[in-house]
Amino acid sequence: MSEVESCTMKPNKLEDTEDMMDANQSLPDGVSADILDQSDLSDKEDAEQLDLTPFQVDWLDLQVVGCDQKLGISPLPGCRYQDTWRSLVFDVECLKKEGIEDVFCLCTKRELYMCRATKLLDKYGEAGFTVHHFPIEDGGVPEVASMLDITEKLRLCLLGGKKTLLHCFGGLGRSCSVAACLIMVMDDSVGHEEAIKRVKDLRGKTAIQSVKQFNFVNEFEEKLKLHKQNQKGVDDRSVSR
Repeated sequence: MSEVESCTMKPNKLEDTEDMMDANQSLPDGVSADILDQSDLSDKEDAEQLDLTPFQVDWLDLQVVGCDQKLGISPLPGCRYQDTWRSLVFDVECLKKEGIEDVFCLCTKRELYMCRATKLLDKYGEAGFTVHHFPIEDGGVPEVASMLDITEKLRLCLLGGKKTLLHCFGGLGRSCSVAACLIMVMDDSVGHEEAIKRVKDLRGKTAIQSVKQFNFVNEFEEKLKLHKQNQKGVDDRSVSR
């Protein structure tokens, strides 16, 4: 799967129009119209539903697996679906203030369309984030080789000191499955039960949602051991030549 390159474009400021509601009406303290976009404020009904509470990121402590940097896990920024109605520009601004440098997005393009967040990856690039897009279907899991690729890229970001965010739609199923596998990748003494417990302690009992995801994480422990044994064999043959 391909990665999306980062860029350094800056978002446009809001233009004052007679049709737009008062830009500062009902905005929380510290929030001004210039960090929102026209879609946030041009429709009065949309603006009244807008959730401008600080975007929530939970931080997974990885010191126990030898990494000083924590991994951020969250739901989809800027999501507008069912009872969730957030501003994409505002949420990205929250992530910038958190100091996020790399973002791993597991949502499919269909999900981004459904949640009215089609500009998400572009907004990440404009914010200066390095974007890693690994789309996985909701409730699903990647192939083992893809999981190894995702977790290796996460590992390198975190060990390199990059403040990193991992998210899917809800930040529970796919994200927590990847996070549990990452824990096992970073410390082979940690089994699947302990890895699952750590992400559930952080994100709640509903973390790792589907049977398919739970089974994948359970089986990943053995597949990871086999992968490392095979890799060691390749390395040993290379040294002996």
